Amino acid sequence: CTIRSGRDGRRRRHGRMGGRSAGADRLAGMITGELRNKIDRIWDLFWSGGISNPLEVIEQLTYLLFIRRLDELQTQAERKARITGRGIEDPRFLPGQDHLRWQNFKQEPPQEMYRTVAEEVFPFLQTLGQTPNGEESTYSVHMRDARFTIPSPSLLARVVDLLDEIPMDNRDTNGDLYEYLLSKLATSGTNGQFRTPRHIIETMVKLMEPTPEDTIIDPACGTAGFLVAASEYLREEHPEAFRDDRLRHHFHHGMFHGYDFDSTMLRIGSMNMLLHGVESPDIQYRDSLSQGAAEDQHTFSLILANPPFAGSLDYESTSAELQRMVKTKKTELLFLALFLRLLKPGGRAAVIVPDGVLFGSSKAHRALRRALVEEQKLDAVVKLPSGVFKPYAGVSTAILLFTKTDSGGTDDVWFYDVRADGFSLDDKRSPVEQNDLPDLVKRWGERTTTERERARTEQSFLVPKQEIVDQDYDLSLNRYKEIEVQEEEHRDPLEIIAEIRALEQEIAAGLDELEGMLK
Repeated sequence: CTIRSGRDGRRRRHGRMGGRSAGADRLAGMITGELRNKIDRIWDLFWSGGISNPLEVIEQLTYLLFIRRLDELQTQAERKARITGRGIEDPRFLPGQDHLRWQNFKQEPPQEMYRTVAEEVFPFLQTLGQTPNGEESTYSVHMRDARFTIPSPSLLARVVDLLDEIPMDNRDTNGDLYEYLLSKLATSGTNGQFRTPRHIIETMVKLMEPTPEDTIIDPACGTAGFLVAASEYLREEHPEAFRDDRLRHHFHHGMFHGYDFDSTMLRIGSMNMLLHGVESPDIQYRDSLSQGAAEDQHTFSLILANPPFAGSLDYESTSAELQRMVKTKKTELLFLALFLRLLKPGGRAAVIVPDGVLFGSSKAHRALRRALVEEQKLDAVVKLPSGVFKPYAGVSTAILLFTKTDSGGTDDVWFYDVRADGFSLDDKRSPVEQNDLPDLVKRWGERTTTERERARTEQSFLVPKQEIVDQDYDLSLNRYKEIEVQEEEHRDPLEIIAEIRALEQEIAAGLDELEGMLK
């Protein structure tokens, strides 16, 4: 191990755990142990330093983590260049910019480091992604209005010291960090948005199995969690695509699209995508329900989304195109209409909806469900436990999986009842052994074979389209699930009464005998 002295004069000991399994265990425990403690300490530093808005804290931390990650990517590129004898591919820092690298400015005294970050590093971030001819990337557009708001050199120095101790050589660690940072947002947003748990996102991506040819969109992307998960899935399942020039260019420049109308979320989402190795994602400022529904129609092959359930909107602020599809103010119904508008024929979707979409009795509810069953191909309804989104909300939700056909195709609809997701369903959301998500993915792949043999009393089963039609297109699982009741035989009450009388007589006789012995 090594010992170094921090800027505050304290001596710190850093050790390296030997062996692959030990390192993996350490990484796996970061989010609940060491990493959680470090982020909590950093959060307290911001609070005591005068920054109490959680989004502002997350934004400032993201900038610092991002510049550190850029430095690490440059170091990796330099190492590769030394081994191969070739020049650095896609350098993050150009000659003369070495002083902007994390490994260099972190060594400076607090006052000098503060000046470097505020006056040079931050402007560098704002122009990052611009092409040589001055054209801006979506990232540089979002960064244009970003502000460096850490108020003092001492706070910056202490935060940099703590962040420097967090391992960032694994993309999963970065995801864990974002997950925990976002968990600091204790309530849902004013528009009904709340963070989708990462394991739910990853499960939905596995169900959809993105391909290197897909064009993917999340019209309410937030921090781009669905897009990041899809990119990681492709890296793991389709490594061959990155050896093909066309597919690699599509991955970096044409595959990923996200819309949101929160500027802070757009900045964080853009940086999140770049940190996960997507060079030029299309992350745009857009209110998906009020604009663009017509211009992007039939464009995308895959939708992954958890849109906000804000209740209702004014007709005036809603796209006329969507209003023609479904006359409603309910945002969850408008988003479903938008999904059908955005998908190209053959495109597929996995989206989270509140339970009310499945059985709501309004004309708009029934019309949308009918459209999914009769005009498109409804593949599955996956019921989620009501505690999945705690502590933000206890709303009951489901995942709808469907394919855009415009010509029907629904045959049997697959239902799955997720009863446990690997975490307790209370506000603490502590890890537990019970987890149906791996079984969900496995049985999804078997839905056209062995799943046909499953009874309605099982956790998953198929329901014929005609039965759904007969139930007025009700898609709630409990409408079709059968509860198995065991028949029990009960004895004749008169027989039981006779036994009780016999017992009373025996007791009375025993008492008489005992009384005679005592006389």
